[in-house]
Amino acid sequence: MTIDILRLRDRLPQEIADLESEARWEGHRHVTRLIDEWSTGAVRFDRDGERLLGAYADGKLAGIGGMTVETAISGALRMRRFYIRPAMRGRGIGRMLALALLDHARSFCIVVTVHAGNDGAAKFWESLGFQPHGRDGHTHLLELQHHSDDTAAWDSRRCVTPRSP
Repeated sequence: MTIDILRLRDRLPQEIADLESEARWEGHRHVTRLIDEWSTGAVRFDRDGERLLGAYADGKLAGIGGMTVETAISGALRMRRFYIRPAMRGRGIGRMLALALLDHARSFCIVVTVHAGNDGAAKFWESLGFQPHGRDGHTHLLELQHHSDDTAAWDSRRCVTPRSP
């Protein structure tokens, strides 16, 4: 199986409707929110540091995930609208997608948050190094770099967005 991680910019892929249907069947509404926010222009993943990626398995959309500015923590980014089709889970596609987003985040910030919607999602994010950190609407936090041995001393000053030239 060939896996491709592609940036989605100008439009959502047609296959997003199938992804939304599967997510809704599982009781998840975040793909629906992605489509709604995209169609209204509320969230287009186009601000500094933001990105929306699609994971394709043999040319077919297997999952989607994005990163937006985290409004609760100055300079941080937040994983959003992350979903992998049930038939595609357990093949490393979610991990590849998440790692691509985290690799992108390193150029913009050192802190990434996520809201894990259930225990399975929490375990997935924790396997990538996210730590439970339930406040400000997120459940987990990942420090991409450590500037201090005392992680309890973390504050928003340690996460800075690069200056424009």
